[in-house]
Parts: sequence; C-alpha cells; structure tokens
Amino acid sequence: QVQLVESGGGLVQPGGSLRLSCESSGFFLGYYDIGWFRRAPGKEREGVACITRNDGTTYYGDPVKGRFTISRDSAKNTVYLQMNSLKPEDTAVYYCAVKEGREWYFDRLSEHEYDYWGQGTQVTVSS
Repeated sequence: QVQLVESGGGLVQPGGSLRLSCESSGFFLGYYDIGWFRRAPGKEREGVACITRNDGTTYYGDPVKGRFTISRDSAKNTVYLQMNSLKPEDTAVYYCAVKEGREWYFDRLSEHEYDYWGQGTQVTVSS
C-alpha cells in the first residue's frame, strides 16, 4: 500500500515563499513522473508543475511560471515545490501525484494522467 504525504503548507503574506514537500515510502519518487496540482476554493483542480522520471524535464502551468520550481531529492525520496512571490490567487490545497504508466494520453499537467494522490496541504496567501 503506497502513501503520499504532502507537507509545508501554511499561511504566508503576499510576496512570501513556501516550500512544499511530497514524500512516499511506497514509491521511489525518482522513478516516476510527479505532478503538483492545486484546487482553489470554487475552482477545479489545475496542474501546477511536473517533473519527469529520471530527473527529466520540468513543466509548469502558466500562472506559476517564473515563480514556482519543482525539484527532486533522490536521497530523501522527496519531491519539492518551491513557491516564491506568492499571490493571493495561489491560495489552494496543493496535492502531489504519481503517474504509474509511461504513456501520456492527455498532458503532463492533466490530473487524469496521474494514478496516486496525496491528501493535500493547505496554502493560504493573505495579509
């Protein structure tokens, strides 16, 4: 039984930074494509970032380009989402997700591509 756990969320003022972590004891996260998603109040879940397997290419949703960075620490079996210059519109529950397969049917920021999900961590950007 695999478990994904997000952490690092919290309350931050606009312009601040947070680093989210995604950890798993059931997956070697460096072997899979990993996505970060978020769901804001009243909105559908949207893709934030993706890092491909084997320390591959990264992808970002337009709203976070230049502000967020996804990375992997293989020794700690952890994937991070560094969030800088946070805006109130970044307020959401953030989820990490693992894609089990190798073929892409939609795109790397589509939630339908991913098979395993954490329970999310709340990020609130407010004064």
